[in-house]
Amino acid sequence: MAKKKFVVASFDDEENLFPAVHAVRKAGYKIHDVYTPFPIHGLDHALGLRETSLHTAGFIYGITGTSTALGCMTWIFTSDWPQIYDGKPHFALPAFVPITFELTVLFAAVGMVMTFCWLCQLAPFVKKHIFHPRQTDDLFVMAVECTPSTNVEELKDFFKDKGTVHLEQQEAEAGWWWGRFDREQQIINENAVEVL
Repeated sequence: MAKKKFVVASFDDEENLFPAVHAVRKAGYKIHDVYTPFPIHGLDHALGLRETSLHTAGFIYGITGTSTALGCMTWIFTSDWPQIYDGKPHFALPAFVPITFELTVLFAAVGMVMTFCWLCQLAPFVKKHIFHPRQTDDLFVMAVECTPSTNVEELKDFFKDKGTVHLEQQEAEAGWWWGRFDREQQIINENAVEVL
């Protein structure tokens, strides 16, 4: 995977982060991601992210579980192994409810967890670049991707009056790759600028 250049701006307060996000988007720069130590209400809308479709996937997984349970039990008790228990009909729908419910919950839960991990690129030995070691501790970190038309020096100057406490340029993998976190990361920090 090819490496990309990023300008990484760090903020110590979310009150400085929100105006910076709006200003960066208004200026036309491409925000790669924003990393925060805690969830921030409204940040997804400020970044222009669309509504998640995880709930739709959960509904589809649940319907799949319901259909699997009802179809399997119907086929077993009416066609493959029809038996009469105390005069019950072969298609005893009330008796199918507990297993149908359990399979619906199982399919929905496992499917949503797997979909969430896939969307967030979480798995054993999947490695993503860490832009700042304190990005999940006490700093708010915004990584802006430098496109071929981006003037890096202008972008750095753009950030200087936005309340940043640390500003640097990095070259890193934009996506995820197979690796291990205990091995040294290859991070190229160019022209690190301390704002404070």
